[in-house]
Amino acid sequence: MASALSRKDFVSDQEVRWCPGCGDYAILAQVQKVLPEFGVARENVVFISGIGCSSRFPYYMNTYGFHTIHGRAPAFATGLKAVRPELDVWVVTGDGDGLSIGGNHLLHVLRRNVDLRILLFNNRIYGLTKGQYSPTSEMGKVTKSTPFGSVDFPFNPVSVALGAGGSFVARAIDVEQKHLGEMLKRAHAHRGAAFVEILQNCNIFNDGAFNELTDKALKADHQLVLEHGKPLIFGKNRDRGIRLRGMTAEVVQLGNGVTEHELLVHDETNLTQAFLLAGFEPPLPAPIGVFYSATRPTYDAAINRQLTDVRTKIGSGDLDKLLRSGDTWAVP
Repeated sequence: MASALSRKDFVSDQEVRWCPGCGDYAILAQVQKVLPEFGVARENVVFISGIGCSSRFPYYMNTYGFHTIHGRAPAFATGLKAVRPELDVWVVTGDGDGLSIGGNHLLHVLRRNVDLRILLFNNRIYGLTKGQYSPTSEMGKVTKSTPFGSVDFPFNPVSVALGAGGSFVARAIDVEQKHLGEMLKRAHAHRGAAFVEILQNCNIFNDGAFNELTDKALKADHQLVLEHGKPLIFGKNRDRGIRLRGMTAEVVQLGNGVTEHELLVHDETNLTQAFLLAGFEPPLPAPIGVFYSATRPTYDAAINRQLTDVRTKIGSGDLDKLLRSGDTWAVP
């Protein structure tokens, strides 16, 4: 019987080369920590990435991996999962790689519900190419490519994933290690396209982008931790909550006649509520956790079931015969 794996078994022999202090280190450490708990042999685990700082990830994992081309990691991952459905396939991408040139590929891998784990590192900047604004940079952001401030309205990755039909959509933060680990475990347990946005600090080109959510003195009043079946409560003293007034969410102070019974209760199976939470902007707190989780057929299972049914009905087929049949013609 094979011995149990540990974190060390998933650490490659490659020197990790991100800028000192980069949030990617924390994410890497947590992924390496939780993988042994899944009981999947290293030769059955694959990490696939595109281009960007986050896309160095496969080099640092002692598993199989592909460092592919800009934005196309979901396409490579779909092909692999379709022909090797038994593999545990992870996609690692960034806000630039996944939502700019790779936006269309990301939409369709979510729409198809391919059984993948998709980790999108969001630092609201292009780090590898030295500090240009990205699809998630806030309006007015001054960067090397927007010296007078960005006029683009940013993408909300969670809203994009929900709109594309993602069957599992969550958000975590690089430095919230325990919570990040829980989100990775939930994503791995899900059958289908599991999308996790990870808010990640780029201390060189966009330091402090999520300071209100990571600073110990501030985060309790700005984070809203989502827990299925529990009322939406937050604050340093756990004395503030989210109440619906019609279709609008508002922050209320508990006490003076306002009780938990008036608060919105999180239901991760409710798509409408997930969209509402995804749209929270200040003064509403930023939700982290599982926004939405639903069970539906996966693309890889469906395509393999279809192939099995067709082979049963008409046989395995003949490639040479196929190539010489149908619409063929000769060019003199």
